[in-house]
Parts: sequence; C-alpha cells; structure tokens
Amino acid sequence: MEIKAEDYCIQYDVHGSTVDFHGSLLLNGAEEYAPIVQLLNNAIEQQTAFVTLNIQKLRMLNSSGFQMLSKFVMKVRQQGDIKLIIKGNQKNFLANQILTKSTAFNANT
Repeated sequence: MEIKAEDYCIQYDVHGSTVDFHGSLLLNGAEEYAPIVQLLNNAIEQQTAFVTLNIQKLRMLNSSGFQMLSKFVMKVRQQGDIKLIIKGNQKNFLANQILTKSTAFNANT
C-alpha cells in the first residue's frame, strides 16, 4: 500500500511489516492525516509480531504529524502484542521526539 503526494510518500510493505516515510509531512490537522492513520492501522491489523516505522528519509514533520505518530505509538503499546521498531538516524532525531511526546501525551490522558 502506498500514499503518494508532491511532498511525501509513505509505503507499507506487508511482507516486511515496514512503513517507510519519505519527504516532508506538513499536513493540516487530523483530517488530512486520516489516510496515513488508516495505513498505519492496517499495518497493525495484520497481526504480525512487529511493525517497523522507517523515518530515516522523513525530512520534516509538523505538530499534527507528531501527534498522529504519538497516538499510533500509544495504540501499539495498548495492544501489547506487537513490537514497534522506529528507525531513525543521528541527523534525523524524529524517532526520539515521537517516543518522548507519546510518553508525555500518554501520561496526560
């Protein structure tokens, strides 16, 4: 499954249980992120042992995107039976920010 736009591309590889993010995700609010949320939900509905989010090629992510990914992390944690792997790199510290924000968001709910 793939979601493609001018500024970004998100690809879900069912066989590798990997969601690859490319480009800049600067969408406006939950409604515009809904197709991405559906793709992520499809990934965890496959009932695999793990899901990998590869954000190594994600250049930018706005606050709505952080919120969307944080909620996804919380959903995976609540299920408890799926291991979530987030691949980032030193230059792109989004993985650490997503995990930090999801923990803080979870503590406030």
